[in-house]
Amino acid sequence: MTGHFFEGAEKLLEIWFLSSNNNSGTDKGNNDLRNIPRDLIEEVLNLVNCKVLKYAQSATTDTYVLSESSMFIFQSHFVLKTCGETTLLHAVQPMLALARDYCEFDKVDQVFYSRRKFLRPELQKAPHSSFDHEVAYLDSIFEGGCAYVLGRTNDDCWYLYTLDKTCAGTKSDQTLEIIMTELDPEKMKIFYQENTSSAAEATQKAAIDKIFPNAKIFDYLFDPCGYSMNGLLPDGHYFTIHITPEPDFSYVSFETNVSYNQYQDIVRKILKMFNPGKFTTTIFGGSAATSLDSQRKIFQYSDYGRVDHQIVCLVDYDLIYSYYKKYPS
Repeated sequence: MTGHFFEGAEKLLEIWFLSSNNNSGTDKGNNDLRNIPRDLIEEVLNLVNCKVLKYAQSATTDTYVLSESSMFIFQSHFVLKTCGETTLLHAVQPMLALARDYCEFDKVDQVFYSRRKFLRPELQKAPHSSFDHEVAYLDSIFEGGCAYVLGRTNDDCWYLYTLDKTCAGTKSDQTLEIIMTELDPEKMKIFYQENTSSAAEATQKAAIDKIFPNAKIFDYLFDPCGYSMNGLLPDGHYFTIHITPEPDFSYVSFETNVSYNQYQDIVRKILKMFNPGKFTTTIFGGSAATSLDSQRKIFQYSDYGRVDHQIVCLVDYDLIYSYYKKYPS
């Protein structure tokens, strides 16, 4: 297989921290990851093989639009999402050291590392050449790691690594991720510079600015094609979209941590916006089990058949994984 190729599928890392002196992680003083100097964050990103394109701050969040996806830094946790041939896991140990040295966070409360199956894993650099290698790398750093595979390993599947432990911190976080492939070529034309003059124009043409009208958006249109954006909401929530529009390996991801009760409407908006041939949703929630049976029926979408639907009850979180394919026309 020759010719141009780009691996749109992101590697996604989220680490939550604690201090021995403050188990709840709510002290607004030294225990704050946003105390880490920005130039040191950029040094870590260099190890991952990506650059900062845009940076912004809100009262709760530092946000970075990267040459390969995004980073969000909150008071006691961070989210790093990188695509292409980046070496995301090379960020783990430096970030643990910076959290200890600059924020007095000497304990890891929880770790989440996830990604979908790569289209071309042979192009990935160590330790990302296989999930087994990624797990071994993480196990060399953390104790009590658990590795999961959801979906069909001979089709599309999704990998997760987390820690088998009860979280000491007080958090009620939830996350929705939508991973889309086989995108509508007409919809993807927006994200080529030959058709669109700026990132702001692409955001408006695609109606991305209408998903959360009160969000502050930081967007970037790549040359010759491709698009990334981070959005910050006034209540401290975020959302992010990354688009690889080339038809041979088209890929779009959407992620947000807004409240769980909005997810059904959000998924419908995103499907209308991008019209994928296939898509996966993953929903993390702190003890969402009480509503899982109802969600099994609710999360169905016209034009799509649900191929897989799996529920994993982790120690402090529940995970719903669903994989959909468009019905033949």
